Amino acid sequence: MNYRFICLIAACLALGAGARSGVGASPVPDAVVEILVDGVPQPRYAHEGRWYVEARKGREYAIRIRNPYAVRVAVALSVDGLNTIDARETTAQVARKWVLGPHETATISGWQTSRTDARRFEFTTEARSYGQALGKTANLGMISAVFFRERTSGIIADAFADHRVSRAPAPQSAPAEREAASAAGADQRARDEYAATGFGRRTDHAVTQVWLDLEDVPVQTVNVRYEFRPQLVRLGILPSASPIAPLQRRERARGFEPGFSPEPPHQR
Repeated sequence: MNYRFICLIAACLALGAGARSGVGASPVPDAVVEILVDGVPQPRYAHEGRWYVEARKGREYAIRIRNPYAVRVAVALSVDGLNTIDARETTAQVARKWVLGPHETATISGWQTSRTDARRFEFTTEARSYGQALGKTANLGMISAVFFRERTSGIIADAFADHRVSRAPAPQSAPAEREAASAAGADQRARDEYAATGFGRRTDHAVTQVWLDLEDVPVQTVNVRYEFRPQLVRLGILPSASPIAPLQRRERARGFEPGFSPEPPHQR
């Protein structure tokens, strides 16, 4: 059975040669999906059959997808279970998709909100996430890309459409005790926070709508889980870095160090 799917070509995306995996732990095969922070691919970690990346709280990120095939592909791309084009929760088969030409690469940096604009992806907490705002929280912490190839025969002649679419205060403690309590409270809050994706600042992102005749079955699916560092430590993915208690820190104090007295930055 043949299906025609509504897809988007991002007119202002960087399209080019296949991307390479960044330095880090085990790479996603063929680097068809990469998570970028400040344009740099983030290390990925294999753990119990899943790929993980560290979510950097408060930082914007983008998703780079690469087409490893010699034909056009349409990629259903979801973040937190929400389609990056229309924020709907659907199957990958019926989802609106991003179109990449043969061996092309595209960077999706946010939620498509109109024919010309998007809102940046940013790592945040569940409580401040886009999914929470929409009341759709079943799949927070997951990025999924599902690739469908275009059929090589019987391609629709009028595939390209000539229009654009979008896409009570606590008791006081002694100073040393207060320092320890503050650090412990921050650590506990960090352990209790889980990553999700927010609805960030507006950015230009023009797109064109097309219709494609796609194969019935996806040729590739890539799922990437993301979590804050404390959660990756708890899962055994990253090593623990135990904080130094104030008294232990003071016990490690030394005398002289080489050099001269530096000026504090605000007094220079």
